[in-house]
Amino acid sequence: MLLTVIAFVVALGVLIAVHEYGHYRVAVACGVKVERFSVGFGKALFRWQPRRQHPGQQTEFVIGAFPFGGYVKMLDEREGPVAPEERHRAFNTQPLRSRAAIVAAGPIANLLLAVALYTAVNWIGVQEPVATLARPVAGSLAESAGLKGGEHISRAGFDGELTPVQSFEDLRWRMTRGALDGRDLKLEVAGEGGRPARELVLPLSRMETKDADPQMFRKIGVLAPLTRPEIGEVMKGSAAEAAGLLNGDVVRAIGGTPIIDGQQLREAIRASVDGGQPRTQAWQIERGGRALAIDVKPEVREEGGVKVGRVGAYVGAPPEMVTVRQGVVDGIWRGVVRTWEVSALTVRMMGKMVIGEASIKNLSGPLTIADYAGKSASLGFTQYLVFLALISVSLGVLNLMPLPVLDGGHLMYYLWEGLTGKSVSDAWMERLQRGGVALLLVMMSVALFNDVTRLFG
Repeated sequence: MLLTVIAFVVALGVLIAVHEYGHYRVAVACGVKVERFSVGFGKALFRWQPRRQHPGQQTEFVIGAFPFGGYVKMLDEREGPVAPEERHRAFNTQPLRSRAAIVAAGPIANLLLAVALYTAVNWIGVQEPVATLARPVAGSLAESAGLKGGEHISRAGFDGELTPVQSFEDLRWRMTRGALDGRDLKLEVAGEGGRPARELVLPLSRMETKDADPQMFRKIGVLAPLTRPEIGEVMKGSAAEAAGLLNGDVVRAIGGTPIIDGQQLREAIRASVDGGQPRTQAWQIERGGRALAIDVKPEVREEGGVKVGRVGAYVGAPPEMVTVRQGVVDGIWRGVVRTWEVSALTVRMMGKMVIGEASIKNLSGPLTIADYAGKSASLGFTQYLVFLALISVSLGVLNLMPLPVLDGGHLMYYLWEGLTGKSVSDAWMERLQRGGVALLLVMMSVALFNDVTRLFG
C-alpha cells in the first residue's frame, strides 16, 4: 500500500511538473512575465524564489498540499490591473502565435517526456518473455489461424510489412493495435529443425471489441507466452495438497489430453466444473524422472459471474526471458515511434468512445492509475518508467482535446481568432467554459465509477 501511494504521488508530481514547466519555459521565452509556478493546489507546503532568474522575471515556485494538478500564473490584464510599463509582458497582449505556443507547450512537454522515458527504457533494457506462444484458447481466432502452441513468432506486421518481434510484450502490443483498429496481423513463424519459416494471418478484423481488456485477448486466443506445465508453490489446505501434488511436478496429460504448456494446464483446471460442481480429473505427472497417475478434484470459485476450477497452487514455470535493449540512435527512434503509436491509438479510442464504437469502460481514473503505479513500481525501475511514459502520453493527448477548460479548448479559441480576426466574446467564453466543466465532471465521474467497478467489483 505504501509503495502504491509513493509511486502514485511521484508519478503525479513528475507529470504535472513537466506539463507546467512546458507552459512556463515557453512563456519566459516569449517575454511573458510569470508570477507563480505551482505544482499542486491548496496550502503551500514549500515556496521559494530563485535569486537568479531570467531578466524581468520574479517567479515564485510553490508545491501545494493537494497534488492533483498545477498551474502557471502569468501577468494578464484580464486577471488584474497591469502597470503600463509592464503591459508588453502581459499574456493577453502577446501575438496570437505566442499565446498558442505557450498553451500548446504543456501537452507537448508531456509527449516529449514520454519520448525520453521510452528512450531511457530502450537504452537500459528490460527483461521480457520470448515470443513463443502457449496453446491458443479453443475456438479462438488464433486456433482458427492455425496456431497450435509452441510456435516462435519471429516477425509480424500489418499490410504485408513484417518487422522483427522482439518479445511477447511486443507481439501483444501489435495484437492490441490490430484488434482496436480492426486490422489483420500477419505472423511469421520461425522454422524448426531446418524447416523453412511459414506465414499465417491472425484475422483480428473479425473481432467486434469495444474494450481493451483480458476478454479481448481471450477472443484472440493468445493469452500468455509458452511456459513449462509445472506445479509451483502449493498452498496449505488446497485441492492440490489434498491430491498429493508437490512443487516441481510436471503435468504431462489430463484425461488422455497431452499438456504442452502452463497456459493449457490453467485452462484445463478452469474448465473442470460441470453444473457448478467440481469434476475429478486424472492427471499424468512426472516427478523426479518417474511417471505418476494422480486424481485431482479442483475447488470451485466464481469469477465474473462464471464458476471455474482452482487447485490452489502456482501453475506454470516462469517463461523464457530475453533482454530487449536498443542502441543510442535506435533507442531514440523507437522512443519516438512508440510515443506516436500510443498517441494515435489513444486518439482513435477516444474518437470511438464518442461515436459509440468503443466502450466508456476504457476510461480510467486516479484509483486505477494508482493501482498500476504500485504494480509497475513493484516490478522494477524500467517497468515504472514505461508506466510513466504511458500516463504522460495520455495526459498530453487528453489536454489537446478541444474541451474549453483544457489546453486544446484554448487552442480552438485561437484557431477561431486566427480565422476570423476576432477573439471569442466573453459571453461565449463563459458558456463554453461552463459546458466544458460539466463535460469534464461527467468524464471524471465515469472514470471513477470504472475504477471502483474494476478494483472492487
